[in-house]
Amino acid sequence: MSRAGQACLAAIALLALPAAAQAHRLDEYLQATTFSLARDHIALHLRLTPGVDVAAGLIGQIDRNGDGSLSVSEQHAYVTHVMHTLSLSLNGQPGHLRVQAVTFPSLAAMQGGTGVIDLELTMPARLRQGDNHLAYRNQGDGPDTVWLANCLLPPDPAIHVIGQRRAADQSSYDLDFSVSRAGKDKSF
Repeated sequence: MSRAGQACLAAIALLALPAAAQAHRLDEYLQATTFSLARDHIALHLRLTPGVDVAAGLIGQIDRNGDGSLSVSEQHAYVTHVMHTLSLSLNGQPGHLRVQAVTFPSLAAMQGGTGVIDLELTMPARLRQGDNHLAYRNQGDGPDTVWLANCLLPPDPAIHVIGQRRAADQSSYDLDFSVSRAGKDKSF
């Protein structure tokens, strides 16, 4: 390639950098939920990521005493708050979510827009044979909150996702799935 061609490619690459940097959202509180279905429970993995512009407000909400650190009791209080903003039902019956694991990032990571509050939750459930319906609602926190919701491919071959429906903002999510008899795989 000629020097002129190399210079042209370098110029294009440099021009593309600002566009790529602008593609990163910095002004939202992302709440992303994935669901995993099992015969005896439904698992939710909730990842809460404040953008740079909203991190200070969220840290202030969690750090109730304003000492610049997130104590275990402050973290627990925030997880309890988040749990109150969520609802999950299976076949019209409300479910009770249980906390399995929680990880809080450093304050520096949160302030930099890369810190993820990671919640692993479960709802005990006995999936019935045939069609099932899961309804999830996340009331979130404030006007800067955005949501994502999706189901993972069930590892149990007897559980089949039929369809997913989301509100336009994805704060509400409905999942239809079926359970065939144990040991019966539709792919055989």
